[in-house]
Amino acid sequence: MPAGARTNANVNVRVDETVKRQSQDLFSSLGMDISTAVNIFLRQAIRKNGLPFEVVSQKTRRNPPQFGCMKGKIKEVEGHDWFEPLEDFEEYM
Repeated sequence: MPAGARTNANVNVRVDETVKRQSQDLFSSLGMDISTAVNIFLRQAIRKNGLPFEVVSQKTRRNPPQFGCMKGKIKEVEGHDWFEPLEDFEEYM
């Protein structure tokens, strides 16, 4: 095999039929198939040396202690509700 030549390897993945169909429709609208999308995902994971997106559990996302830094602070951003004190934020959740 010449230097720099690439060989292909197969990867088999089981997914829910609905997820497969929806992802095929999505990727098709982007001009690609699932194989191309998976290759993009894998290359991005290698490039970032981890998953190319944040992964958090629902429990972690709603854990009030992580929002403790907001206590006593007000931020003004058009179109957004901000909370003070922290109890107001927890009540909103």
